[in-house]
Amino acid sequence: MRVALSKALAGCLAVLSVATLSACGGSGESSSGGASTASTSTAGKVVEIYSSLPVRGPEAPAAVAVSNGIKLALAQSHGKAGPFKVQYTPLDDSAPGASGWDASQTAANARRAAADPRAVYYIGEFDDDASEVSMPILNEAGIPQVSPSNMYVGLTTSPPGSTSNQPNYAPTGTRTYLRIVPTDSVQAAADLLAMRQAGCTRVALASDDESYGMGLAKLIDLQKAYYEVDIVSNAAVDANPARFRSYAEMLRTIKADCFMLAAVPTKGDVELTKEVHALLPTAKIFGPQDMCTSSWTNARDGGVPATVDPLIECTSVAQSPTAYPGGKAFLAAYKARYGVADPNPYAIFGYEAMRLALTTIASLGASGDSKSAVLSALFSTTNRHSVLGTYSFNRYGDTTLKSFGLYKVAANGDPTFVKTVTPGHVL
Repeated sequence: MRVALSKALAGCLAVLSVATLSACGGSGESSSGGASTASTSTAGKVVEIYSSLPVRGPEAPAAVAVSNGIKLALAQSHGKAGPFKVQYTPLDDSAPGASGWDASQTAANARRAAADPRAVYYIGEFDDDASEVSMPILNEAGIPQVSPSNMYVGLTTSPPGSTSNQPNYAPTGTRTYLRIVPTDSVQAAADLLAMRQAGCTRVALASDDESYGMGLAKLIDLQKAYYEVDIVSNAAVDANPARFRSYAEMLRTIKADCFMLAAVPTKGDVELTKEVHALLPTAKIFGPQDMCTSSWTNARDGGVPATVDPLIECTSVAQSPTAYPGGKAFLAAYKARYGVADPNPYAIFGYEAMRLALTTIASLGASGDSKSAVLSALFSTTNRHSVLGTYSFNRYGDTTLKSFGLYKVAANGDPTFVKTVTPGHVL
């Protein structure tokens, strides 16, 4: 992300070795306060950090990468945060036979952490819907929760793009949830910026009947004027393939030159994309994060034909690790520990989620085992210099980071990172 580093951190990263990556914290990575030396009263004390991530299902590769990043950060700190020994307990929020995260397992994970008097930090969930389950439980227990991947706006605020019947995620009245990745409001702005940079003048915006697609379409429509993108059609497209041709014919009639599909990838979305391309063969095609997958772009995985691929662009909150200020040093350390030179991009989010925990706890000195003290320090985080860039948290628990990755389709049919896009205006 294109965020300026402090001179001290920039110098640290320039000379960074694998063995010293964790030393670049210091005052630069402290979220608030100043660290104090260990006293006899805290020496040998243990704090517990939990994570809840799906190790089964389609998101398992990304979730496992998050877990590896978490473990790397902890190893670099030698299992310590200030005067405290850190016990890390990874939990699986999927269930045998499940296709991904499981609500009952997610709730069980949150209850386990809530029942642990030493728990001061919880990394999760990976899925937005899973966080809806765990947030109230952890909030009742006062445990700080930091997600490495959630983007749904309604988890923290209630702007357009969120559902009207969302539950109360903070029943105590005190917020306990934060996230280190930007929200869907930022994603919508990034999509608009990408379309403007691609020269789109007449955009057809389509969404499915899922809350993700409809919410994102609304956020795009509300921000279109700032990016001077003319949306000539904004419709929830019927999932009936028999109607795809008439929809595509309508787009040809109104002379759309770009097509934005806010949805999650399904066979129907592939067929719709093919129909639009057949009638608008030069129209550029855009998709958000959930569409930025080989199941949409690669014929081998059931995606569109290779002839469509040169026209496709999509955005993702996960950039290439080398695009982040501390990415190269992180990759070197990751390779040294796991023998993998090109990990799933989500690994760096797990790393930062744990680094945030460790530096926050350490900054509190003897109070590092206090859930309320850790929570207060997290919400006071200002201008934190991290591998992701410099960021703060607002009063809702949202990060100030605003960069997304822009992907195009490589010759092998898979989305490939091209560049970083950072929108200047966000709703």
